Amino acid sequence: MLLKKFGRLTTLSVVAVSVFGTQLAAWANVTLSGAGATFPQPLYERYVREMRKAHPDIKVNYQSIGSGGGIKQTIAGTVDFGASDAAMTDGEMAKVKGGVLLIPTAGGAVSVAYNLPGVKNLKLSNAALAGIFTGKITTWNDPAIAQTNKGAALPSSAIKPAVRADGSGTSFIFSNHMSAVSPAFKSAVGASKEPKWPSGFLKGKGNPGVAASLKQTPGSIGYVEYDFALKSGLSSASVQNGRGQYVAPSLKTANQALADVQFPANFRAFDINSAQGYPIVGLTWLLIPKTQKDPNKAKAIKTMVKWMLTSGQQFNDDLNYTSIPASVAARAIAAVESGVK
Repeated sequence: MLLKKFGRLTTLSVVAVSVFGTQLAAWANVTLSGAGATFPQPLYERYVREMRKAHPDIKVNYQSIGSGGGIKQTIAGTVDFGASDAAMTDGEMAKVKGGVLLIPTAGGAVSVAYNLPGVKNLKLSNAALAGIFTGKITTWNDPAIAQTNKGAALPSSAIKPAVRADGSGTSFIFSNHMSAVSPAFKSAVGASKEPKWPSGFLKGKGNPGVAASLKQTPGSIGYVEYDFALKSGLSSASVQNGRGQYVAPSLKTANQALADVQFPANFRAFDINSAQGYPIVGLTWLLIPKTQKDPNKAKAIKTMVKWMLTSGQQFNDDLNYTSIPASVAARAIAAVESGVK
């Protein structure tokens, strides 16, 4: 695997096969360029390695620049596909020349990660989380935190919230959840890829940037994709779900939360706030323009999507991402086969 860092640039080579899987396609060395979400970055890197074993002749360059950047580049037509953890709005989709398909590849938990030496198994209510991320709760021993962490040695030191500096689908997942459970948060901050955070918060670029800020800053708390929290050695808080339970992020609890998701015809599922399992979960999508500049690229994209939603799904569990149900995956493959030209 050839790896360059321009943000995070991964180069993948895969062999093109026909849609019937019985004949080699009549092209070689097609290069696809994509950009967008950092949330699925570990998963897409795994896809890169595994796809290369089976398909060595299509090159796919994916740059993880954040969901906002992925949407902007898809609209501008500067990439062959984008990626986002926030489903494009009707207005954004209308700006893509020739139309666009949103194809789900995985789901996962957004961890509320923290760096608080001496404190393990932190539990945070909806009220406490809303207070922290609206800037109303500023010290770790605030009563709203203390009441759910009896016996914990909570310090009187300042809380240092860490958020995304870039337009982010992870920010959308987190702020969308918080807006659903806290009217005060919805009014003060709102659900957005670029929420209106109070001044003074730490900011990091991408999930890696926020994870690094948390790792380096005692007293900090922020939100990152669960696998980034695990790989960074960060603690994850248990947060209150719709049943009043305090649940930590895991593959099992994320699957519980996503179990009731109904995918509409266009695969956009905006509101995932199940009462069961870990409540802060979301989906990630490929943004596939229907009109490709090169017919060979159109064929290569169909091959890539089919692999991700069939053979590729077996790797989701390894990295703590939920898989796309087989029936939904089959619908998505069919949509790409018929819709991308």
